[in-house]
Amino acid sequence: MKTITLKSIIIIAAFSFSQKKIYAQVINWKNISKQTKHLLHANAGAEYGITTGLGYHHLIPIKKFPLWIGGEFSIPSGDKFTDDFKVRLGAQIRIAAFNHFQFSVRVQGISRRYQNQSVTLFNFGSDFAGAFGYYRKHWFLGAEAGFDKAIVTNFKHSGWYKKNIFENVQDGWYEPATGGDFYYGLQGGFSMKKADITLKSGKILQQDFKSQPLLPFYGQLGLNFKF
Repeated sequence: MKTITLKSIIIIAAFSFSQKKIYAQVINWKNISKQTKHLLHANAGAEYGITTGLGYHHLIPIKKFPLWIGGEFSIPSGDKFTDDFKVRLGAQIRIAAFNHFQFSVRVQGISRRYQNQSVTLFNFGSDFAGAFGYYRKHWFLGAEAGFDKAIVTNFKHSGWYKKNIFENVQDGWYEPATGGDFYYGLQGGFSMKKADITLKSGKILQQDFKSQPLLPFYGQLGLNFKF
């Protein structure tokens, strides 16, 4: 692994601003029937432009700890469909329930790609989050907090960058970890027999607890189909 140069740190900052999209399914833990085994979800968000995502999760019905396992794929809007993308794979589990109050945690691995005039970046990272809320059969409201960490990043610099910025820049995998964001906010929704309409919004704070992205807010509208 290589160390990160000053010029690369500047690019990493731009990568972090563009890629910290908070996509994850929002679940009403009180509206899961015995017949429900599958969750297909679609969402759209406003963060540095319009972003969209699709995902699928399968329910493992552990008696007191229902567990959803699956993945999600999201992209920002733009002229080139696959220039930037984000893939998440992981699990979400309810670990505590008291009457209508529920607490759940989410653990996911992340891969993401970002391309601009200077460089193409491919990143591996992780996302850990917890949610606590009040859940009824037809509606729910809760709070969420989590940490999205970029662990290692592959750099492939463009010919333009090598010609105009730094001729001897090295491509390859760079470490240590290239940044992380804390995020926190509210989530809620309305539930029907086979579908949920969900909303979430909140703020983003970089891992030094001092800095914020250029636009330190996120928002998402989602639709879940259960079958």
